[in-house]
Amino acid sequence: MSTPPRDTARYWRHPGLPGVDLLKAHYVRHAFTPHTHDAYTLAVIESGIEVYDYKGTTHRVGADGIALVEPGVVHTGHAGVPEGWRYRVLYPDAEVVADAARDIGMAGAPLFTDSSAHAPATAEVLRAAHRAAERGDRLSASTLTRQALYRLLAAHATDSARAAATPAPRRTVAEAREILRSAMADPPSLEELAEQVGVSAFALLRAFRRDLGLPPHAYLNSARVERARRLLADGTPPSEVAPAVGFADQPHLTRHFKRRTGVPPGEFQKGILGAVPGPPDAAPAP
Repeated sequence: MSTPPRDTARYWRHPGLPGVDLLKAHYVRHAFTPHTHDAYTLAVIESGIEVYDYKGTTHRVGADGIALVEPGVVHTGHAGVPEGWRYRVLYPDAEVVADAARDIGMAGAPLFTDSSAHAPATAEVLRAAHRAAERGDRLSASTLTRQALYRLLAAHATDSARAAATPAPRRTVAEAREILRSAMADPPSLEELAEQVGVSAFALLRAFRRDLGLPPHAYLNSARVERARRLLADGTPPSEVAPAVGFADQPHLTRHFKRRTGVPPGEFQKGILGAVPGPPDAAPAP
């Protein structure tokens, strides 16, 4: 019996366009736990099928499809076929996407009209931008990334200033999120958190699930990983990042980080701070 291929992943920073991270991966066994990103997610599927839950619906995206995820929206991800899926992902910061949107006449931060698009021509431009970034070709990578963003937004996004507003998290959830973000290393209990925002524990738990799709402790772990990404990108050793964001130790950081980003903290930091990547490394099995 043949051994299934190992998961492989490489994470690095765009060489020519600040505010954009990149991932190249082949996942077979890895499954992303429910999580969010501060950036947009633009994922071009090269082969296989990725399945993910997003905005209350399960989606399946295959070759030449593009998975589109907005910042702050909970989503998952796992293989839809035995051979898994290969993809190239761009994670542009919200301001990078907003700049591109303004260039083509949108007034507000764009919202995707659907969570995926089967658009082979646009997928090829995104793929070409990603490959140029992988080679370290700064001019081609930045030019193609801009072109890809313009094409994608023009065809598959709408101006949030004109769109029907997506309900924002209500006041109590917004306040509770800020409290959790400011107390990552020593968060309050659910009861203490509810008291601070003036509701019952049951009401706060229900509000988190309704507005974010996650209970408070899962939201906190997702926020911890996002802060850990920034600290690692600044060069902070993983062993120091773990206590700084409230994880008990480095293994806890590694487990939660890989579940949400697809790569371990050390590999993430190596890719972000290192030189232009070569062939993908084998990522540890989840």
